[in-house]
Amino acid sequence: MIAQRIRCREISEADLDAVAELLTRGFTGRSRDYWMRGLRRQAVREVPDGYPRFGYMLDNDGHAIGVLLLLYTSRTSGGETAIQCNLSSWYVEPAFRNYAPLLTKIAQRHKEVTYLNISPATWTWPIIEAQGFASYCSGLFFSIPVLSRVTKGMTVETVAPDARSIAGLSEVEVELLTRHARYGCLSLVCRTRDGNAFPFILLPMRIRRGWIAPPAMQLIYCRDVTEYVQCAGAIGRVLLRHGKLSVILDSNGKVPGLVGLYSSARGRKYFKGPHAPRLADLTDTELVLYGP
Repeated sequence: MIAQRIRCREISEADLDAVAELLTRGFTGRSRDYWMRGLRRQAVREVPDGYPRFGYMLDNDGHAIGVLLLLYTSRTSGGETAIQCNLSSWYVEPAFRNYAPLLTKIAQRHKEVTYLNISPATWTWPIIEAQGFASYCSGLFFSIPVLSRVTKGMTVETVAPDARSIAGLSEVEVELLTRHARYGCLSLVCRTRDGNAFPFILLPMRIRRGWIAPPAMQLIYCRDVTEYVQCAGAIGRVLLRHGKLSVILDSNGKVPGLVGLYSSARGRKYFKGPHAPRLADLTDTELVLYGP
């Protein structure tokens, strides 16, 4: 009997085809093209120095038998740079499941990093909590923004993927909005009559189960949920032209000032680490790079 040589190592660009094949087998609802599109985006995005670009894989004599995708991002928290890592798609071939803890142990070894799990299956919630993760988002609020009042004099601009500057926004915000527009998001700027500018990023969503299934967008980014409440009426009328009725917000309950419905049946999100994530910021996560 030949002993198996299994090791956990970083994923390299040379591994992407094998990783995509493995994930396609593991996630039957996702095509190989879905995985390759996301992996190509990971290949060219900015990653903080010293952290893996793609994540880790289990290697059995040169064959990919397990994978855990990681998306590292630098964030500003309290005036300091903080590192955030979205623990994304995880799969290990059934015959090698006893090696799976190697992936999670290595992936979560950095004490200075805040780790996120933004798409846990319902049945995994107790397991994730047992691993030391805490919930920062308990559900989703399905808002109907067109039913909100439009602030007098408010206008809405769509941000082009190649925009160089946007009046009223910082260079960092402009780069954030244009980058996400290139990922296929809808980036908007709402302006008030007195010249205030409010940036928003939304992503078309597929709601695959449940009794509520409106044509929807997920709120990926705003500075604060109160700004979305203020601009909801104007945004809702723009989205109607895109055939979208609802905007979904990460939430811990009903959102004052919005018409809609809160549900805790889905949408729970977890973190572990020194900096609790805030609601209304899913930028540069798997939801954006890979898609809903």
